[in-house]
Amino acid sequence: MTTLREQTEAKMANTRQNNPEFAKRVDALLSSAEVLQSGANALEVGQQAPEFELPNPQGDSVSLSSWLAKGPVVVTFYRGNWCPYCNLQLRAMQQRLPDLRRLGAELVAITPQLPDESLTQIEQASLEFPVLSDQDARVAAEYGVAWKVPELILDHMRNDRNLELATINGGNGSVLPIPATFVLNREGIVTWRFVDVDYRQRAEPDEIVAALQALV
Repeated sequence: MTTLREQTEAKMANTRQNNPEFAKRVDALLSSAEVLQSGANALEVGQQAPEFELPNPQGDSVSLSSWLAKGPVVVTFYRGNWCPYCNLQLRAMQQRLPDLRRLGAELVAITPQLPDESLTQIEQASLEFPVLSDQDARVAAEYGVAWKVPELILDHMRNDRNLELATINGGNGSVLPIPATFVLNREGIVTWRFVDVDYRQRAEPDEIVAALQALV
């Protein structure tokens, strides 16, 4: 089976082939000292995860504590359904969802998109885990993974992909989450994390499963 890392690397290679100048500029931007500091305040292993209550695509509010009462929780932040790397990640996590649940864990995905825009109807039917809307990026900020998107990437989104964050996210036009994943034990303590400001890099599902197995 192809790993998520292999899928994202293939996507990166495709972008470098089809849009080499943009890929080169993104590589330079994401390796800059300023950008690398963006994840410096992310929750560390051993810290208590902040409680949150957010709406799902149906508009119903759900809380972290309601899942922690049942077992460990995997919290993953993603940019939106317009992001191809995010879609690869969500599909990969859906494939491993039975393994997570056999270990007594729930998976929760959080995006800044408006609740009714965070999933297409097809995606809602295919994903069996909760997707919540953090429209103002408040929860992302509390977890230390809110990121002010550089103008280079915003321009690419507007001009090359016809995407406007202020519309997609309901007013939040320049802040996205770093694609981060946190494994929380039943007490809400971070026991494992993946944080990388490079939005093309994602937590490997096998590593998440291994982190949950360590809690058993």
